[in-house]
Amino acid sequence: MPITDRTKAEALFFKGIKHMQEGESADAEACFEGAVKLQPDFAEAHTNLAMMLAIRNEDKASEMHYLHAIALNPNYPQTLLNFGALLARQKRFIEAEAAYRKAIELDANSPAAWSNLGVLYACMKRENEAERCYRTALMLDEHYARARFNLSYIQLRQGRFEEGWQSLEARDWYAPLARQLQMPRWNGEPLAGKSLLICFEAGLGDVIQFCRYAKVLKKQGALSITLLCHPPLKPLLATLSGIDSIISFDEPLTSSGLDFWTPLLSIPYYCKTRLDSIPNRLPYLHANPDRIEKWKLLLPDNGFRIGLVWRGSTQFENDEDRSLPSLALLAPLWSVKNITFVSLQKGAGENETPPDGQPLIHIGPLLSDFADTAAVVDCLDLVISVDTAVAHLAGAMGKACWVLLPDYRTDWRWLTKRADSPWYPEVMRLFRQPATGSWAPVIAEVVNALKAMVKKS
Repeated sequence: MPITDRTKAEALFFKGIKHMQEGESADAEACFEGAVKLQPDFAEAHTNLAMMLAIRNEDKASEMHYLHAIALNPNYPQTLLNFGALLARQKRFIEAEAAYRKAIELDANSPAAWSNLGVLYACMKRENEAERCYRTALMLDEHYARARFNLSYIQLRQGRFEEGWQSLEARDWYAPLARQLQMPRWNGEPLAGKSLLICFEAGLGDVIQFCRYAKVLKKQGALSITLLCHPPLKPLLATLSGIDSIISFDEPLTSSGLDFWTPLLSIPYYCKTRLDSIPNRLPYLHANPDRIEKWKLLLPDNGFRIGLVWRGSTQFENDEDRSLPSLALLAPLWSVKNITFVSLQKGAGENETPPDGQPLIHIGPLLSDFADTAAVVDCLDLVISVDTAVAHLAGAMGKACWVLLPDYRTDWRWLTKRADSPWYPEVMRLFRQPATGSWAPVIAEVVNALKAMVKKS
């Protein structure tokens, strides 16, 4: 039997799927591209090629292949779900909703379709509808973890901590680490006389915010607590009360002598944290005195000293919305007199400079770890930051901090409509965008607040 183009295309298609399963995106893309060249009416190959292109943010090409796949097979729900996700990422909400609704029309028993629609409604701040979608997904499959995890965002954002922490337990991003550990996971058992390993999860800011729970668990009787953390945090976390030892994740990890382990963000669930019982005594992190002496030499002795952070990590899924497009947007801040601005910016944006006549002390590029950052923050009067780890650091140190928040997909920990944070009482002030992408009103509000602060002094 002769080998046809269809046979060759199918072979490439299945080879591409294998590359996908092994995380080899470039090889998978090449296979799917070859398949559609051989067989232009191969709908599934167009769908998978579109997925691979979307991973590389080749949105225009991805959309073309999704539309081609839908035209070839308009009754395949998964293509519509994937296409809806691409549209949602581009904030084309009406089109995304139509794609998801069509997928549900084709398969109303798909928990994934209902969960995806819920995520879309959550992004659109249609939270009641989002919750109904998630609950529909869970009614169809009570074990569908993604819907329960997505539901946690709404519950926690609304301050419904009893439900929210439980829903957050559906996350699984710590699974690779869990497989390396030999001791059982802590599920709220009494800790008297027991040793516990607290494992980092998510980003640097999450560790800074939730490491406070080490002291809570020590008060519950834990004999010893070891904290596994990101390497840049290790020197800083040495100042944390309740910790007996600290290991960075680039160091050898042993289970010897440890009774339990726990993901960091599971502790509030087992401690039954509610809005009115957040362990929020500040400060719980401190700067090293020797480092303070080193860094204060770079700062003036008079006037207000204010640290600036205008961008977060580009790896964060919502970074495009939570970060400022450029330092130039903060230019109006220099209209306030008697202020020295200090850049704490690391990584993306650290080499940006303000317009002429707007001096900025660039310390960020010189910082080696978060203990250095803490020492500089200790020397400042105020930190102004987007939603990133430095904001949590300032709050944890009890330093005044103003946080600039996006309107789109605001992180749950900032709750809704509040200008303060119960996690950092009396030291943190929140400035929220009135609409997606509208930073100018936020900066104007900050300028007015700065003028009031200077005048009051």
